[in-house]
Amino acid sequence: MSASAAAPHDPVVVRAGDAEQLPEIGHYLLADAGASNGALSAHRIQLARGADGAVPHRHDHASELFFVVDGTLEVLMGSKIITAGSGDFLVVPPRCDHAFRAGPESTADALIVITPGIERFDYLRQVARIRRGEADRDSLLTEQHRYDTHFVTSLTWQGTTNASRPEECSG
Repeated sequence: MSASAAAPHDPVVVRAGDAEQLPEIGHYLLADAGASNGALSAHRIQLARGADGAVPHRHDHASELFFVVDGTLEVLMGSKIITAGSGDFLVVPPRCDHAFRAGPESTADALIVITPGIERFDYLRQVARIRRGEADRDSLLTEQHRYDTHFVTSLTWQGTTNASRPEECSG
């Protein structure tokens, strides 16, 4: 179970075994905005070799932080693709188009934090339902403003090996 709503100034502790797992998309849900009084939303992602993590998108109001725990993560940041390895830290500012995936010859394990926090776990659960074939991908299009996740087109990302496949999105 992920962290639940907290009172002001309450610390947040999520033990590894308590994180809600979404195995279809490799996510471990740690703390949503309600658990941190809106400070952040945090989840961990573990991607298989070469697997897509998120199609190109942007957040209008939040920054997205990536800390690579292990492996290699390829991250689209604007018009550049950055290869980040174990121990690397990246910050994608608001309104910057981005996407991410595991490197073509590597798995990726990363901590992802969005700040300020927004309740995103239902969005990630919907992505898992899409992956299982229980929902249509278009169901995310009507929720872009609610989750501050706005899908974009990136010719830079599409023109590279492992180009993102829409059915494998998580944003």
